[in-house]
Amino acid sequence: MTKQILIVGTGFSGMWSALAAARLRHLQNQQEAVEISIISPQPNLHIRPRLYEADLAGMAPSLVDLFAAAGVRHIVGAVEQIHPQDHAVNYLDADGKPQSFSYDKLVLASGSTLFRPAIPGLKEHAFSVDQLNEAEELQRHLQALPQRAASKARNTVVVCGGGFTGIETAAEMPARLRAIFGSDADFDVIVVEKAQDIGPDLGAGPRPVIEQSLRNKGVSLRLGHAVEAIDDNGVTIAGGERIEAGTVIWTAGARASALAAQVPGERDAFGRLQVTPALRVGSSDIYATGDVARAASDDQGNHALMSCQHAMNLGRSAGHNAMADVLGLPAIPYDQQNYVTCLALGADDGVYTEGWDRQVKLSGAPAAELKGMINTQWIYPPKADMAEIIALADPDSRPVQYMP
Repeated sequence: MTKQILIVGTGFSGMWSALAAARLRHLQNQQEAVEISIISPQPNLHIRPRLYEADLAGMAPSLVDLFAAAGVRHIVGAVEQIHPQDHAVNYLDADGKPQSFSYDKLVLASGSTLFRPAIPGLKEHAFSVDQLNEAEELQRHLQALPQRAASKARNTVVVCGGGFTGIETAAEMPARLRAIFGSDADFDVIVVEKAQDIGPDLGAGPRPVIEQSLRNKGVSLRLGHAVEAIDDNGVTIAGGERIEAGTVIWTAGARASALAAQVPGERDAFGRLQVTPALRVGSSDIYATGDVARAASDDQGNHALMSCQHAMNLGRSAGHNAMADVLGLPAIPYDQQNYVTCLALGADDGVYTEGWDRQVKLSGAPAAELKGMINTQWIYPPKADMAEIIALADPDSRPVQYMP
């Protein structure tokens, strides 16, 4: 009987899970023995790390030809329930009708969503760059601002959250506003961050570069202040300070997909499932990968982050190991010793660090050039060619080094 591997999600980890599983199946000449299916609302990879940009063209490349080349079946649908004891999932198909799918091994790669706490007015009045449709909504809003009556609030943008996404969004915003209002327009871009430092999770290494770049662009910071309320005219922050703004963008953190909560197992504060080195959830037939997995990335106590840098390699490992499990082959433990960061800080500016202590190796235009290569080449899907899939989906190969 044909075995079934089901992958949930076509993000970075889901796509690479499918390709890695197909790679091992091909190398073992087991195409007839195992079927690989992947389920998501659309057969596209959303380039989520770039959604802070103004030009959103090409941010959802099709995976149809790639999956066809790999022999992966795509199912249009949205998974609603996982039944681990029954080895089945329930989903709504393209017509909204309930369906069921039985699996032998499940790879949960359903990603994460923006963390939206119960702050008054956040859901109703804040924009985001978390999903493509949300980034498109923000862009339409910004382009329509000149039609409003001139005011300081109209020309003020507040970015809530000074982490990776908040920094990139804020650094990009001055150029976006100049393109909309004209080069002589006055505007304010303000980052509100509840921590005492910008980029609290990035550490002290790149912080001086980030702070100087934001200052040079006229971006101001409100540090040590939590957002208390958002309305149609701005935000109120801790201490009662009021910032009148026509645009409020929420970027503060992420949480694992709600589907992770349906899988029995230990979870961290982000809702991610604790996994074994093979990315298996306990002794079950479920593998968790990408943003739903809390996985040790090395033997030094570091864990994979909710980023495409880790999701791509987590996906390769999860897909390979699910297929190896079906075929009775040994697993390859997930291992990603190298860690880097590369932030875009607006046009022709950026900062690149290496190591978990984030030592700055490049800044300014050289870092921006590297970020451009990452954003436009390295994170995009491979060619629809089995030879390339075999080469790039190998979990035992070393991750790409982000070096010029």
